[in-house]
Amino acid sequence: MLQKLTIQNYAIIDELEIFIGRQLNIVTGETGAGKSIILGALGLILGQRADTSVLLNGEKKCIVEGIFDYKKTAKELAFFKNNDLDAGEEIVIRREIASNGKSRAFINDTPVNLGQLNQLSSLMVDLHQQFDNLQLGESDFQREVIDALAGHEDLIQNYQQIFQRWKKAKAENELLLEQKLQFDKEFDYNQFLFNELTELGLKENELEELDAELKLLNNSEGIKKALSNAAYSLQESDTPITQQIKILLNELQHYSDMHVDMPNIIERLKSAHFEIQDIAYETSKLNDQINHDPERILFIEERISEGYKLIKKHGVNSSHELLAIQEELDKKLQAVLNIEEALAQKKKEVEDLFITANELAEKIEANRKSEVTPFVKKVNQLLRQVGMPNSSIQVEINKIALGEYGFNQIDILFDANKNNNFMPVGKIASGGELSRLMLCIKSLLAKSISMPTLIFDEIDTGISGEAAIQVGNIMKDLASNHQLICITHQPQIAGRGNDHYYVYKEIVGNMIKTNIRLLSAEERITVIAKMLSGEKPTAAALENAREMLMN
Repeated sequence: MLQKLTIQNYAIIDELEIFIGRQLNIVTGETGAGKSIILGALGLILGQRADTSVLLNGEKKCIVEGIFDYKKTAKELAFFKNNDLDAGEEIVIRREIASNGKSRAFINDTPVNLGQLNQLSSLMVDLHQQFDNLQLGESDFQREVIDALAGHEDLIQNYQQIFQRWKKAKAENELLLEQKLQFDKEFDYNQFLFNELTELGLKENELEELDAELKLLNNSEGIKKALSNAAYSLQESDTPITQQIKILLNELQHYSDMHVDMPNIIERLKSAHFEIQDIAYETSKLNDQINHDPERILFIEERISEGYKLIKKHGVNSSHELLAIQEELDKKLQAVLNIEEALAQKKKEVEDLFITANELAEKIEANRKSEVTPFVKKVNQLLRQVGMPNSSIQVEINKIALGEYGFNQIDILFDANKNNNFMPVGKIASGGELSRLMLCIKSLLAKSISMPTLIFDEIDTGISGEAAIQVGNIMKDLASNHQLICITHQPQIAGRGNDHYYVYKEIVGNMIKTNIRLLSAEERITVIAKMLSGEKPTAAALENAREMLMN
């Protein structure tokens, strides 16, 4: 619960430090004194957004800090663990708004984001403001009320995991169906293309190699003539080159020891002689291998023609690319065969998950239905207690399509005049009726969920007299186990508080600033008397106020 709230440079607040009591804390003051401004500052450390317009002094930053003690519930400890935060003996939340609009938030001096602030504050504080009464008309809020009372959060989380898996599997199944439809449309054409390539039976780089071979065959006569001339000149003519080199070697051998460079020249000539002999042999051998083959030329030309026809058809440039297309077509054809099996498996997965989700949704529905009767009975009792004896509620649970929270549509219906004409609560209840109904519901919720601190901003709008007394009694009872902070204009409610804070404006220099103080017993009597009879309370009003506090 909130122990201390410090506010600096926020709206018309220069600096405030408030120590909060553990039970029912009443906040009163004149209209416009700044009561809701204090709640706005508190909202900053609960994760609400802010801008530089909240700064009183644009040259200084705004700082709001709250110190909470807490029971270290499993959820709170899990929050600190999951966010890698230090879980000390108390929780210190600080929010800073700089003059440039930059906002920073800290939990126990560790920087955090607004999402983390919201997550933590939802475990510790319930802030109810006037416009929040409209939540009563929202189907999500109505479902959350029944689910909170049912206390089956683990069951819902388990269901949501299955539901998300079912949605994902269902989407995957629909995608497979679309793919199958597309595959079926393309199957015959892909099969034709694949057969065409398969019948051609190309090998890797075959067309490129055939191109080179055809060039050779078409020039075979000229190549053979050139090779024959080379072989003849090297080795078979009247004076072959090999013979001439041999003669030169013999002549030079006689003078090998007469000059230092002579042996080197002789060795080089020997090497040249051996090389030319080898060239002559290879030239002759190659000449024997090359032959003009008209049948082979015709075969290659036909083969190349077929290949290049498909290259042009598929818009590629090589045998390798054609083979890649053939492989891709084969995969597509195999996918058509495999998709039937994949569809059957996915369909079974969808059906199994749907059955499991429905079973869990039925358990959730049973839990909800078991809470409806006691919830309606308790709320109707509280409505009579807060001055609405002719009003009552009903809860309808109807089946809808499977959704994130099961298959139930939950509606709270309201009858204000005991005529058994129940209508959706958001359409028929007045502002004052909504306020009291919301208080009744939240008083029940607070007993069912771990919510240490509840804050009510003028929830007593539209009520007075005996109804206000009963609202105060409900809050008093609720404060026995929870910390309540209540901004009110009703003296009957103010008189039920354990601690009473008074918000007022004061002139400091040339500026109007908001301040707050904890009232003494005598000061409370005066303030409540003013709430009863005006700025100058009568003796009767003072006596009435004293009586309220004594009771």
